[in-house]
Amino acid sequence: MRIFEEIHFDMPPVLVAAWQGMGNVGLITVDYLRRATNARAFAEVDMSPFLIPDSIVVKEGIAQFPDLPRSTFHAVHDPNLILFESNAQVGGKDAFAVIKTILDVAAQFQVKRVFTSAAFAHPMSYQSRSEVMAAGNNESLLKTVGAFGVKPMPDGYIAGLNGLMLGVALSRGIEAGCLLGTIPSYATNLSYPKASIEILRVLERVFNFDLDLGELEAAAEEMDRQLGTIEERIKEFFPSIDENEKDEEMSGLNEEEVPKYIMDKIERMFSEVADDKSKAPQLKDELVRWNLYELYEKRFLDLFKRNRE
Repeated sequence: MRIFEEIHFDMPPVLVAAWQGMGNVGLITVDYLRRATNARAFAEVDMSPFLIPDSIVVKEGIAQFPDLPRSTFHAVHDPNLILFESNAQVGGKDAFAVIKTILDVAAQFQVKRVFTSAAFAHPMSYQSRSEVMAAGNNESLLKTVGAFGVKPMPDGYIAGLNGLMLGVALSRGIEAGCLLGTIPSYATNLSYPKASIEILRVLERVFNFDLDLGELEAAAEEMDRQLGTIEERIKEFFPSIDENEKDEEMSGLNEEEVPKYIMDKIERMFSEVADDKSKAPQLKDELVRWNLYELYEKRFLDLFKRNRE
């Protein structure tokens, strides 16, 4: 780990951490919090041992390794916060090492509470307000956020670094919780700032400070327009779907679940094309069929761009 600056707090800070995940909810939350509070970077985690590139980038004939994701600690005073932001998501033993490193830094500042944030995929329309739920490693934290209208997450699981943070923090006697904002099930691979806005509103009340969320609200409105187009186009074409696709699963869908069904299918096809480029024509046909190609054109072409790189 590289330390830029010695940081001191008059009282133990709260750690708020985020990394890549569904809807980019966690990263949007912490990145906005960092910028809104003018947080100062003071340390960076070296991610090179955990992220080994499986290809190189060639630009004008010159080969080079792609840039490694950055994982940086920032400090905020009044309220006292440490913000950890990483655009990497790792698993297995590497994930444990990353969480251990983060909590080692937290221990240096006597951190007693940690928050992470994430998305909770749910059958809903983009028009519905995102709700915030919480999963914590003790009852005290759930009561703290519950006082601000945050309900406990229903039974299930939290994967990746968010889940690991709760467990490892518990083993060190640190109170930790994950705030989850609901997002449409079909939007897991799109940025969804509306969920981040609601999580930030909870953090405002927990930390007793005010944020100007105007910039993020504008981004949410822009994303609403894109999601509205997706939903309307799918619903417009849905009645003409082939009879042989109207199986039991399809016939049981209600209006809000229609986009999820189609978007899940498209996401599966994107994954298949990533492994087998010969399936690209079927994916393109599906996007054209639902009048969505122009919305996904860049992502579609990027599949082949990455292949060239």
